[in-house]
Amino acid sequence: MIRFAPAKINIGLKVLNKRSDSYHNLDSIFYPIPLYDILEFGLSDEFDLVTTGLSVSGNVDDNLIFKAFELMRNYHNIGGLKVHLHKLIPMGAGLGGGSSDAANTLIAINQLYNLHLDDDTLVKYALELGADCPFFIYQKPLRAMETGSRFQDLSLDLSGNYLVLVKPNIHISTAEAYAGVALEGQDANLDMELLNEPDLWKDKYINSFEKHLFQSYPLLANLKDSLYNQGAFFASMSGSGSTIYGLFKDKPDIPEAWEQYFVFISKL
Repeated sequence: MIRFAPAKINIGLKVLNKRSDSYHNLDSIFYPIPLYDILEFGLSDEFDLVTTGLSVSGNVDDNLIFKAFELMRNYHNIGGLKVHLHKLIPMGAGLGGGSSDAANTLIAINQLYNLHLDDDTLVKYALELGADCPFFIYQKPLRAMETGSRFQDLSLDLSGNYLVLVKPNIHISTAEAYAGVALEGQDANLDMELLNEPDLWKDKYINSFEKHLFQSYPLLANLKDSLYNQGAFFASMSGSGSTIYGLFKDKPDIPEAWEQYFVFISKL
């Protein structure tokens, strides 16, 4: 079985307030994009993970694919799993690659072992793996609230526009991103009346992490400015970084200086 695990971008990401459980309440729009990790699954007597493509750091025990397998084995009487991950989504990029791999592993196990679990059950399992994992069970545009795990359906279609991702060789940990973020306030939600007016997103659909991370990493701010200079109608950091993306009505030229970075361009 082969599954294509999509990345996502955040269109606006407001960190509202800190919760009593030490997590934060968020308000963001998650949008799946046509950049995929490719996963091949097969039945086995044990767990085996082979990776190709971009480098995957860390031990197998720390990999979310393995954690998804372990979670399913704890809940259900299943055997092993053989996985070949061809990694195309860079790690630590704010694109949700690891979470997408984990969610698609849950889906694959459900199908391979004929468990007949519905999406609600898979979403419940995915939440145990990470706050944004449930989104990748649905794989459609959604508004994410609370810790990023409560979703609201959206009518948003960016088809026909061009997406450019630029990720320099900068790694930002989640802890670093949250350590310096200025909270927007519990009522500072995204203005959903602007959802289908993307020309008005620039000053309204902000990413709360940008203010302090751009001070620490001026290159990220420069890349965002460059995307606007190239003609983007909206540009932002995705998640807690370090990918900067731009949305364009026409296919843009890519500056030669960006050849040293991870760059992805596609029509949506």
